[in-house]
Amino acid sequence: MKVKKYKAPTMPEAMNQIRKELGSDAVILNSKVVKSKGLFGFFQKNNIEVIAAIDPHLPKERKEKQKEVTASHPQVKEIKIPVPAGTDANHELLNEIKRLRNSIENQNYTVSNSYPETIQKVYDYLLEQEVKVPFAKQICERLLEKYYRFEKQVDTLLIKEWLKEELEKELTPFSYGKQETIKKVIHFVGPTGVGKTTTIAKIAAEAIMDENKKVALITMDTYRIGAIDQLKTYGKILNIPMEVAYNYEDFVEAKKKFKDFDVILVDTAGRNYKQIEFINQLSKNIDFQTDDEMYLVLSSTTRYKELKEIFHQFTKFPIKQIILTKIDETTEFGSIVNLAKECQVGIAYMTNGQNVPDDLIEGSIDKIVNLLIGGWNHD
Repeated sequence: MKVKKYKAPTMPEAMNQIRKELGSDAVILNSKVVKSKGLFGFFQKNNIEVIAAIDPHLPKERKEKQKEVTASHPQVKEIKIPVPAGTDANHELLNEIKRLRNSIENQNYTVSNSYPETIQKVYDYLLEQEVKVPFAKQICERLLEKYYRFEKQVDTLLIKEWLKEELEKELTPFSYGKQETIKKVIHFVGPTGVGKTTTIAKIAAEAIMDENKKVALITMDTYRIGAIDQLKTYGKILNIPMEVAYNYEDFVEAKKKFKDFDVILVDTAGRNYKQIEFINQLSKNIDFQTDDEMYLVLSSTTRYKELKEIFHQFTKFPIKQIILTKIDETTEFGSIVNLAKECQVGIAYMTNGQNVPDDLIEGSIDKIVNLLIGGWNHD
């Protein structure tokens, strides 16, 4: 076993030294921030001290296995360190490595455990929030770079500030909040039970009261009598007209009837959209070549894997944005980041209750990030 200590101004520089000298199969045994001696105790700078090791006799098969890095929790293999004859410094270094080895063997060690404690807490928290592992690692690697470049003491408040900045960068490319549009027929689609009808009533109320728009409602959710009655009730409360469309011909007639209105909000049937026949049926009722556009309504209480499956069922449609409902019924918000990143789509609105016209939150990067990191107990 060849063991060596490296010092460099930053972690990336130390890693480059290790790769050049020991190769890509080197093992990082420890890393810490150390102070340079400076001049008469002044002008001290932070450096990174890394202890790395390589087994020159490592079998080829094992080398290949070491390259496989996964998100699981692999156990660190025992490091056999022969004690060579040498100086006291060698003995001291070997004793330090033995202590490190014993410490490592007594815990479940993963790739993430190489982070400093404050960043490790961020990583663990992001996983608890169900942020996908690649995204969590990407964010924490950038935090790590800032951590090692920062010349003063890094506290948890500063880490949280950096975390917010990095999350905002991840979400920036996508559109948030209500978007100005020249299209007047807006379809709301999504699975059953996500709260489409109530959400439509909230958006209708906002358009009437805040934007002074002339609004009409159409429901195509004829599978549930309750859905028709619910939207009719909201229409009466808001004093706006509502039509029921049992088929495409009814829908066309309803649109003609409301041609003088500023916006027409359409409640589609809540169905099991994992079944492709319902998607095909929906596509027959929407003409995106004219003045129609679509918002996908999803519940934030749904597991991310299912959210992604539902989203991909709708990829044949030009989804404008997503509306996330029931954020008051969950404490895990990583799915919002996952959706934006993997599906390349922004959030128009979020809902946090049943009250109409209240409990409607316009989507924004700041609000989404605060939801995600608001529960982080960094003490």
